[in-house]
Amino acid sequence: MKKNVAIVLFDDVEVLDFAGPFEVFSVTDELNDYQIFDVYTVASEQRPIRARNGLSVNPDYDFEGAPTPEVLIVPGGAGTRLLLRHSASLNWITIRAASADLVLSVCSGSLVLAAAGLLDNLEATTHHQVFDELIKLAPSARVHRDRRFVDNGKVITAAGISAGIDMSLYVIAKLLGRGFAEATARYMEYPYE
Repeated sequence: MKKNVAIVLFDDVEVLDFAGPFEVFSVTDELNDYQIFDVYTVASEQRPIRARNGLSVNPDYDFEGAPTPEVLIVPGGAGTRLLLRHSASLNWITIRAASADLVLSVCSGSLVLAAAGLLDNLEATTHHQVFDELIKLAPSARVHRDRRFVDNGKVITAAGISAGIDMSLYVIAKLLGRGFAEATARYMEYPYE
């Protein structure tokens, strides 16, 4: 059975934060006859989202109409600061995270997980410019400043921007085996250890 992979979008989202994981999960699915993942984007409203530096993106679903994800990905970017105050978004993420198999964040998306209480007493990382903000939002979390990503089992956080690709390849290996991650990285011409 295919796993639903939901990537949350919001205004001022960092492009590679969502596009990197989207590419990794989508390429893995493509290389396996579209039998593994249903990758989609979701936002609070189904309207064009203005990502960082002006890229316009159309989410596949709004929160109300989105399928229930097994893998939930929260990217970062300057827009996370508004998201932290958007109760409908935080509520949706909290509810979906409870039933998801995996909850992933990229960059300052970790701040959103922290605000939702999802990093309490866990290990985490984030973009190097927001370590202090993360510590304030999740004082019981152990923040790692020197890791590309941190795996707590269900909750996995990635450092800044391109680290979302590394984390996503790691998750592919975790779910399907190293060979799947290697094939995806080779197709993407992305270095993989």
